[in-house]
Amino acid sequence: MDNLAARQQMVDQQIRTWEVLDPRVLDVFSRVPREAFVPPEYRDLAFADAPIPIGFGQFMLAPKLQGRILQALGVLPIETVLEIGTGTGYLAACFSLLGSAVRSIDIHPEFTLAAKRAAANAQVEFQTRDAFDGDPFGEYDAIAVTGSLPRYDERFQRALRIGGRLFAIVGEAPVMDAILVRRVDETEWIRESLFETVIDPLIHAPAAQSFIF
Repeated sequence: MDNLAARQQMVDQQIRTWEVLDPRVLDVFSRVPREAFVPPEYRDLAFADAPIPIGFGQFMLAPKLQGRILQALGVLPIETVLEIGTGTGYLAACFSLLGSAVRSIDIHPEFTLAAKRAAANAQVEFQTRDAFDGDPFGEYDAIAVTGSLPRYDERFQRALRIGGRLFAIVGEAPVMDAILVRRVDETEWIRESLFETVIDPLIHAPAAQSFIF
């Protein structure tokens, strides 16, 4: 099967079936060459319904989860996006076709450099930094945290503009909660639970608080 056919099969059999129906999101998955962002040794798994190893113990998220992230955030053409956890750069490239400007950060310089090469034609600023080193990064209309947070960190929601949305996965295995946080005004955010899943934690994410009796 050629890449175009495999990409369309991924959209039809994985992404759509996980309730991702936004036509703009589906169009992005049809246009961005996912295979170009997968490590060469795993290229035959580019369209598989599974996480893909990318080095340093990290994984590229499954297509259906990436679809839910894009759909939940609903990025508009005039909006700015921050991605925390670049990985291969694939999701950042997808965001670049939806919004006006994208910044993607990752703690591994190897990921940042590889993503720059893979997404050379995308309007994305890639930056190497630790998401937990210091406080925010500017103001954004949409923020995607692509590693889980054992304990929710309010620094990320403070980087939202009013009306902005944050996607994050919070908790610990075996069950984590995918949430969408909307900033209502200067002092108020609304939190919505979307679905349950499990992914690896973001590097240096604070551990969940334990109870001492």
